[in-house]
Amino acid sequence: MVLTKNLTESIKKHALPFQCPDDLYPLIHAASHAKYVLLGEASHGTSEYYKTRTEITKKLIQENNFNFIAVEGDWPSCYEVNRYVKGYDHTYKNGKEVLEAFNRWPTWMWSNEEVLELIEWLKKYNETQEVKVGFYGLDVYSLWESMEAIIAYLENTNSPHIEKAKKAFECFEPFHRQAEQYAVSAAIYGEDCMNEVLDLLRTMTANKKYYENDTEASLNLLVNSLVTANAEFYYHTMITNDNESWNIRDRHMVQVLDHVSEYIGESAKGIVWEHNTHIGDARATDMYSQGMVNIGQLTREKYNIESVFAVGFGSYKGTVIASTKWGTPYEVMNVPEATPGSFEYYLHQASSGDKFLLFNEDNQHEFSETIGHRAIGVVYHPEYEHMGNYVPSRISQRYNAFIYHETTEALHPITVNHVTV
Repeated sequence: MVLTKNLTESIKKHALPFQCPDDLYPLIHAASHAKYVLLGEASHGTSEYYKTRTEITKKLIQENNFNFIAVEGDWPSCYEVNRYVKGYDHTYKNGKEVLEAFNRWPTWMWSNEEVLELIEWLKKYNETQEVKVGFYGLDVYSLWESMEAIIAYLENTNSPHIEKAKKAFECFEPFHRQAEQYAVSAAIYGEDCMNEVLDLLRTMTANKKYYENDTEASLNLLVNSLVTANAEFYYHTMITNDNESWNIRDRHMVQVLDHVSEYIGESAKGIVWEHNTHIGDARATDMYSQGMVNIGQLTREKYNIESVFAVGFGSYKGTVIASTKWGTPYEVMNVPEATPGSFEYYLHQASSGDKFLLFNEDNQHEFSETIGHRAIGVVYHPEYEHMGNYVPSRISQRYNAFIYHETTEALHPITVNHVTV
């Protein structure tokens, strides 16, 4: 009970009310000095998280010279958005069309009205800027799409490396775009394509200057090659070691972040949109005891701690978009009131209404005890969430700041394909 009383009082003492974007100025000011601002979310299907991140992102771009957004999405689909917002590609009539490039489940993560508002704003903003703000995907899942992008570009440029790319692609053809089939073949039977994709990656890396005749072509080709190699490694490992496959994925996302930053140069300042479980330092959770790392930890270790500013998100109750099983249509689900004893529960107990916390040397110790912190994935069962949806966390060590919404609502996907429950 001591924790309850102390934590409730600490929240009352340090929390700042949040009713409109301008209220977040102290948080944005604190984050503006970092090289990377990591903006989390407690689910992949909550409207308020996307909207709030959008407002923070706009301020960081307009007022603090941040020049790219990197998200937990596939590189090929996000690269289409990047070309659209920079005006490089006039194939798409509007942002809604370009978001249809996100056709791999779960499509709702990026093909939604909230992201549409962001990219249309970004396109309009870029029209007034000499240096355009980019939009990039960090994730590792797009094995086949990335290989197709490599081959298409090499064919269009009559590249001498096209046969090597086709050889790598042909190795995967027997698996009919079924990652699970490849994973079993590689992990259980030892039939893999590792040599082919590593050879391709080495070739693309060594010859990247050969492909700099087109805007961002060398970056696109390099990252798609990296995705191909790391996706093979990820699926190779997925069957036998789930924790290590997680690590492969997050290390890959940091690699991509590095490549984008290197491409932009010394002025690179990035805003990362990912789930709390990726951007909140793994060392402040039970992930650490399981040998797992994440972007929050890896970026803090790679750069000095002042260069990374991580913002966690959470809510007390509401609705969310998720599925009951991997690959099935999404549903609009109820998010129950936070479990008693969780961080979200104490935030609610301290006062109703949206609020945020900034952690610093003076108050960090008040939020450093381990406490359950809700995390909802793309697969969710509200009735069982107390059994596995709360991550033991030392909040002030996991994040630099925390934004709390009292009540939230589900995202608004562009493509309607759901069941409301």
